[in-house]
Amino acid sequence: MMKKNNLYFLAIVLPEDLQRRIVAIEEYIANNYNSHKSLRIIPHITLKAPFTIDAAKHQMVRDWFVNLNVQAKTFDIELKNFGSFANKNHPVIYINPILSKNLSFLQTQIIDQFVVNFPEIAIMNHERHFHPHVTVAYRDLTPEQFLPAWEDFRERSFLAKFPVHDFHLLQHNGIKWNTIDIFRLS
Repeated sequence: MMKKNNLYFLAIVLPEDLQRRIVAIEEYIANNYNSHKSLRIIPHITLKAPFTIDAAKHQMVRDWFVNLNVQAKTFDIELKNFGSFANKNHPVIYINPILSKNLSFLQTQIIDQFVVNFPEIAIMNHERHFHPHVTVAYRDLTPEQFLPAWEDFRERSFLAKFPVHDFHLLQHNGIKWNTIDIFRLS
């Protein structure tokens, strides 16, 4: 019998008004550049990349999450313009959050505590060298479609600012990601 695993990640979920703006961009990209995958997940900033763990440890993951020792307080995030990762196989277009000390501090605290509590799960290099982003096109954005899409977005402006009061633990149910817990900042 195969061992069942669960898939999780931690993220700042954007407020609903910003979600609507970002989904409109994702829909534009889907219609014009045939990249639909970003529409499958709520707009967010990843704090801990997706990780797989034995389903028997589900409660352990939830307990770890709700008992995090996070010293970060409520702070603002500014989103400014677009960026890209021109990965040759899976390019990405994203909205650029300005990396602040508060955002970096929060993410570092989470990763440091994750390493202590789940040493069997490798931390990716990009998690130690945090580059926050709000993805609007990825996975099914082909390298051929990336070039015209990036030409379309590279000079576009996008400005927004929002307060961060919490972050989420999300779990994949086999079809989509769902929030299973929320950690409130003080």
